[in-house]
Amino acid sequence: MPTQPQSTTDGVARCARYAFGPNRLHLCGPDTNKEVLAYLEAGGSDAGLEHILQGFKTLYPYLQTIAQANNIGDPFTNRVVEAYWIGNELLENIPLKSFYHHLIDKLSFKKHYNPKLLNQLLNKLPQGAFMHHSFHVFNAYERTGHDNLLHTPENMDACRISWGRVTSVDGSKIILQRKPLILEGHSLRLGNEQEYILRRQLGDDALFDDLAPGQFITIHWNVPCEIIKPENIKWLEYYTLKHLALANKTL
Repeated sequence: MPTQPQSTTDGVARCARYAFGPNRLHLCGPDTNKEVLAYLEAGGSDAGLEHILQGFKTLYPYLQTIAQANNIGDPFTNRVVEAYWIGNELLENIPLKSFYHHLIDKLSFKKHYNPKLLNQLLNKLPQGAFMHHSFHVFNAYERTGHDNLLHTPENMDACRISWGRVTSVDGSKIILQRKPLILEGHSLRLGNEQEYILRRQLGDDALFDDLAPGQFITIHWNVPCEIIKPENIKWLEYYTLKHLALANKTL
């Protein structure tokens, strides 16, 4: 099992960094991408940003359930936010019963989900599913956001939280080595590292001003999210591979 690093990051602001990419594209969350961007540019958070994030109908219930299962009062506690987007030991403490009620009651899957696909999804819970973002991306084939996009490998690759090693920075351009998601026959897997180019899109946000070759960053819908440690990558890769394996059982 990976080792958990320490972090003092503001959980609300950190969550907004990951939520911004799909919100910018109007894929999920309230129509507040300009407001979220303003917070990211300012580099802080307050009750207003927290209220915006509570409007994400899929994200916020996940944070609530993770927090409740770990006796944590605030769903935006940094460790809870990290558990959902990247992964940490909090995910190991969630009972299957809580996960089941999360999908049925909080996300209303029984009302809005194809019965056959719902049964298929629920059957995966005791097979090693965790309340990590990657579980939803790879295994919830009916989308819960605002779009009608098909679940193609390309969309799943953009939607998952991926990571890359910085090789160079040229102004707003960040060049990375990153493993893409690929489909071979009826199996999804991570491919070999290849060059991946990002453009900074957070205006005056200074988080990446001192980004240097050799560092690692996370990516969501082609938006750089944060600089992370190798220990974080171990968790992220651990849950990503687990949920890819579950997805491959029913592809």
